[in-house]
Amino acid sequence: MTDGTLSPAWPAPAGASHRVVAVHGPVVAVRGRPLPQLGHVLKVPLDGRQITLVVEQHVSECVVRTIALESTEGLARGLPAHDTGAPLTVPAGEACLGRLLDVQGRPLDGGPPLDPALHRPVMAPPPRLSDTLPGQQILPTGIKVIDLLCPFVRGGKTGLFGGAGVGKTVLMMEFMHAVSTLYQGASVFAGVGERIREGHEMWHEMSDAGVMQRTVMVFGQMDETPGVRYHTGFTALACAEALRDAGHGEVLFLMDNLFRFVQAGSEISGLLGRMPSSVGYQPTLLTEVATLEERILSTRQGAITSVQAVYVPADDMSDPSMAAIQAHLDSIVVLSREQAARGIYPAVDPLASNSRMLDVHIVGQRHHRVAGAVREHLARYKALEDIIAMLGLEELSPEDQRTVRRARRLQRYLTQPFQVVADHTGMPGVTVPLETLLADCERFLDGAYDGLTEDACYMQGAMPAPAPTAAPVASA
Repeated sequence: MTDGTLSPAWPAPAGASHRVVAVHGPVVAVRGRPLPQLGHVLKVPLDGRQITLVVEQHVSECVVRTIALESTEGLARGLPAHDTGAPLTVPAGEACLGRLLDVQGRPLDGGPPLDPALHRPVMAPPPRLSDTLPGQQILPTGIKVIDLLCPFVRGGKTGLFGGAGVGKTVLMMEFMHAVSTLYQGASVFAGVGERIREGHEMWHEMSDAGVMQRTVMVFGQMDETPGVRYHTGFTALACAEALRDAGHGEVLFLMDNLFRFVQAGSEISGLLGRMPSSVGYQPTLLTEVATLEERILSTRQGAITSVQAVYVPADDMSDPSMAAIQAHLDSIVVLSREQAARGIYPAVDPLASNSRMLDVHIVGQRHHRVAGAVREHLARYKALEDIIAMLGLEELSPEDQRTVRRARRLQRYLTQPFQVVADHTGMPGVTVPLETLLADCERFLDGAYDGLTEDACYMQGAMPAPAPTAAPVASA
């Protein structure tokens, strides 16, 4: 009885060939012929509105299970369901710039509806392999620790991994601000399972910063159905693909939070009755993540550069969802709770973060050498922390003492005040060009700043040139 396959037949409503036969929260079973195709949209009229259903499963020769993209409150058995004969589509293109949309492309900002002639399928295959271009250039952001140790890939995918409260959203907003300012490109933001407070704040901050006119924001809120949260990323990606194919050049695609996309897929899988896999995740975890990630590609028309915030459950990077996501990324930025507790912001763990772009053939000999030396100093400091805590710094060898002091100054130098939180911190945000960053790090490594206190290196932009050393006075 649960899916309607054994329900007694009753006459279909006039003009309808399909009807609702079971409702289980966001899962709605529909009976009728011809059988709707997987992925197609059904519409159910209810109290002057239309409930949108997406076909997810064929149960029998005449029954399908669907996932609702609206609340199913008030939905009843026997209501007519009209097959649109098409998959879910949303408005896409330049008309979306400056707008705040929901998962179906409807305005959330109080503005006029978008032109229905510009619609594009939400679920689409990726471009052909022969049409794609690999990312072989770094994308300087002005954020010191990222540009030095885990540079972003132009046309690539980057993940910001971290637990709750370590600064993923702030770092993503700063990167969004930097790209909009430095490159004048278009940005598409997908808020997957966002709190309404976060979405409201981000919308107004982007408007106040003057970058909203080059931005599309798509929100699927935390209180909406799992079908909405699952499809939000695909809706935003369809907008990004349309901007890329229209020749907008640099298109920035941001998602916060990718783990909530995985959670929504897990909810849908459980509601459809699939047997869970490892650690309770859906058996289709790898396929679902790949379906999204493999569409984030660059073509001859333009590049899509993706930055995705990823919540790490229980700070466990070995979680199956983390492994599934990392397999698709070019750069991995791990935000550490330990760094945040020390007041190191952005709280990037320099030893756990990495990028495939940190290759001598891509970034050059100088960048590769400086990044390696900085990482070596920070790794040595971390290895000696327990000894320092028990015995004190003075018990180390002179060479290790020098290495630790320089590592602590470098650690503080890699902090940075951000533009997007300047009103809260009272410190104006700064950006540092890559050449200046490399020159500063070389001076730290060579000992030119050994005379500075650690506080003088904290939350600074570029370092001032070191004072020249006085020449020795010749004896008479």
